[in-house]
Amino acid sequence: MNTNVPLLSIDGLSKEFSGPFSLSRRLKGLPPISVKALNHVTLDVKRGETLGIVGESGCGKSTLARCMVRLYEPDGGAVRFEGKDISTLKGPERRAFNRRVQMIFQDPYGSLNPRMTVAQILGEALSVHRMRPKTEIPARIAELIELVRLPEDAAHRRPHEFSGGQRQRIGIARALAVEPEVIVADELVSALDVSVQAQVVNLLLQLQEKLKLTVVFVAHDLRLVRHISHRVAVMYLGQVMEIATAEALFTAPRHPYSKALLDAAPDLDPENRSRAVAATGEIPSPMNVPPGCPFASRCPYVFDRCRTERPLLTPRGTGQYAACHLTDFGAAEPPVPASTET
Repeated sequence: MNTNVPLLSIDGLSKEFSGPFSLSRRLKGLPPISVKALNHVTLDVKRGETLGIVGESGCGKSTLARCMVRLYEPDGGAVRFEGKDISTLKGPERRAFNRRVQMIFQDPYGSLNPRMTVAQILGEALSVHRMRPKTEIPARIAELIELVRLPEDAAHRRPHEFSGGQRQRIGIARALAVEPEVIVADELVSALDVSVQAQVVNLLLQLQEKLKLTVVFVAHDLRLVRHISHRVAVMYLGQVMEIATAEALFTAPRHPYSKALLDAAPDLDPENRSRAVAATGEIPSPMNVPPGCPFASRCPYVFDRCRTERPLLTPRGTGQYAACHLTDFGAAEPPVPASTET
């Protein structure tokens, strides 16, 4: 096994969705409106790490997560697992990938069959992927229920009989039933009460250590991402603005958008709470992404080049990359805006 090859790599990934195709556009001979959810996203996921993906709502986080597990087929670029393009996988190879890379969804109730008991939900996953002989499935179901700390009598109950946190544990157990190597968690705890979030996140951390899992953790809660992640990718309008270790990102962000997010994040200490917003101005429409830097219309440090040339992710120190023309941003005092024109 080549440990230098990322376990999962995303290379120039693009994804568009068809928007409304009104009668007036048809009569004028105009093409349908398309929404650019992902715009040439590139990043790697290393074996055994937790990669956090953060950004405002609508930035493309969930679309990226679904492309990683091939629920969506990208329009451009590639997702590679152990160096192989997953779009080329067929038959047994596709089934093996589906088993090795599992996704846990934001809404545990919506992703669980309400007519099936927990034993049936877990048993189905075990049977479809032939994880155990038929005679050993009941014992494995009991192991999974204990692994995610559900009540002993959970096997014969249906999803509606559980709390939100318990339903999410069922989702985790179902994913773990096929013994995956990668877990893609899409807003795993955002639908749960704050008091329950910590329990589920701590369970995931313990399972990751015990089972040697690689985790992609999609969330909008910066404090949670800092707690759980080794590295963090910051997304905006379908693009990656910055990638860094969690410590580097939260102590010295190298992109103005990352800094704006951190400045606006709530603090548990009332004396340190900020009234800042993530960024001023309107987010550009994903149906009409402007040229240049997507953050240019909201950035306080914008200058002429930002509006015409898209910045690429470039190194800003050990393991830190940012897509910003201000290469010294965050290294010292913030630069003075080079242009104040609107």
